[in-house]
Amino acid sequence: MLGEGARVVITGRDRERGEAALAELSGIGEAAFIAADAADADAVQLSVTGALDRFGAIDVLVNNAGIALTERLVDTPVDAFDRLMAANVRGPFLYARACFEALCASHGSMIHIASDAGLRAEQPIGAYSVSKAAVVMMSQVLALDGAPHRVRSNCICPGATAPGMLHSGPADDPDRGDDAADWPAAPLGRVGTAEDVAGAAVYLAGPQASFISGAVLLIDGGNAAGLAL
Repeated sequence: MLGEGARVVITGRDRERGEAALAELSGIGEAAFIAADAADADAVQLSVTGALDRFGAIDVLVNNAGIALTERLVDTPVDAFDRLMAANVRGPFLYARACFEALCASHGSMIHIASDAGLRAEQPIGAYSVSKAAVVMMSQVLALDGAPHRVRSNCICPGATAPGMLHSGPADDPDRGDDAADWPAAPLGRVGTAEDVAGAAVYLAGPQASFISGAVLLIDGGNAAGLAL
C-alpha cells in the first residue's frame, strides 16, 4: 500500500524484526513501526492511539497477524490451542474493535487475512483451520456491524504462499517455521507470493471496491477449482 501512496503503521511483537521491515520500506513511502502483541488488548489500543497520533486518521486496517500448528485438532495441547486462538482470532477482534471508531470517521475498510484452510478443513493443521474459519465469519459479521457507518470489511484467503509462516510447527517446536522449498505448484504453475496477497488488499482497500463488503476472496492459484490432470 505504500506504493499506492498510503502512510503505513506496522505492528508486531518483535521490535527487531519490525525495525528491519521498516528499514526495507523506508524508500517506498512514509511508514512507522509500533511494537504490539495483537493478543494484548492494552498493547493493541496503545498502537492504535499511536497510529492516530502519528497520522491523524485510520482509513484501512489489515489484520495479518497469525501463527500455525502442525497437529491434528484432537492432538493439540490446550495451551497451544489457546495461544493460537489468541493470535489468530482474539487479535483481529481486538484490532477491529480498537479501530472501529476511527474507521467510522473515515468511512474506512477492514481487510482480514484468513486462509484457504478456513474454507476447507485441513486436518494436519486442525486448530489453525478452525481459527481461520472464525476469521472468515468475523469478517462477515463486521461487514454488517460496519455497514450503517459505511465501514467495509472483507476477507482474503490465501493458499500456499511462500516463504510461508514464521511461527508454524508441531506442538513441541511451534516456532519452527515453514519450508516452502518442496511445496507443489498450484494449477496456475507456481505457489503464491506476498505480492499476490498484497495486490488483493490494495484492490479491496481502494475506491474500485467501494461496493464490496462481506466478500471472501480466495487466492490459491486454482487449487480449489478441482482436481487437475
